[in-house]
Amino acid sequence: MSILAEIRTKYNILSPTQKKIADVILNSGDKVVLMSISELAEKCETSETTIMRFLRKMGYDSYQVFRVRIAQEFSDKTPRAIYEEIKPDDSIESIKNKVIQSTINSINDLERLIDGELLNDVVNMMKNAGRIYFFGVGASSAIALDAFHKFLRLGLNVYYCSDSHIMSIIGAHTTNSDLIFAISHSGESKEILDAVELAKENGTKVISITSYKNSSLTKLSEKVILSSTNETKYRSDAMVSRIIQLAIIDILYVALVLRLGPDSIDKVNKSRLAVAKKKL
Repeated sequence: MSILAEIRTKYNILSPTQKKIADVILNSGDKVVLMSISELAEKCETSETTIMRFLRKMGYDSYQVFRVRIAQEFSDKTPRAIYEEIKPDDSIESIKNKVIQSTINSINDLERLIDGELLNDVVNMMKNAGRIYFFGVGASSAIALDAFHKFLRLGLNVYYCSDSHIMSIIGAHTTNSDLIFAISHSGESKEILDAVELAKENGTKVISITSYKNSSLTKLSEKVILSSTNETKYRSDAMVSRIIQLAIIDILYVALVLRLGPDSIDKVNKSRLAVAKKKL
């Protein structure tokens, strides 16, 4: 049974508050898919806890899974579900041009999205951190790994993790001199949130790279770098935003190299030589 049908079927047994949540979802489901849980709670004039109680009654333990399912139901089941600009009769040449143009537009949006002062603060935090951890799961793990690889070349005390159990263990043992980069397109990945919450108990600072400014992750972060692009209600996964996130990592890398001075160039060259020995 679809989510909307499930809500209609159970509507009469819902409490007045839950009926209000149901009404918002039934009447504005296409908008709900773009909302964080806190935004939906505000729209329904209730709490996040009440939203989760409602979702459990519908058979969902995760708001993110619920939102993806809603997005699938409101999708028109055409190529728009993958890339909204694409039409069924588009040629391969048209597809190529549209994807390239969409990516270019999103990269051009970076100037508007990211404040220079914010980046400066993040670079200072990285420079002063004892250890830096890059966390990411699913598609975001690839971004975290790219960041780990880049900053490792500078000889920094950096770590990468995409395993939920290991992340939580790390989070439990971080200190107030450590820094966590939490990378999550939605900002609602439970694996990331659990590890970050544990780290926050130790006074660890958190920088998040996410596409949703009102997500659960942003509330746990000292600094938030937004990678929101022209992702649409039809795209529940990150597509163009992952390119933006890679660009953000590159910006931070270059800025930190300059901040660290000539010594960082020597370390980059030492890293290059270490890898060069592996090549014939």
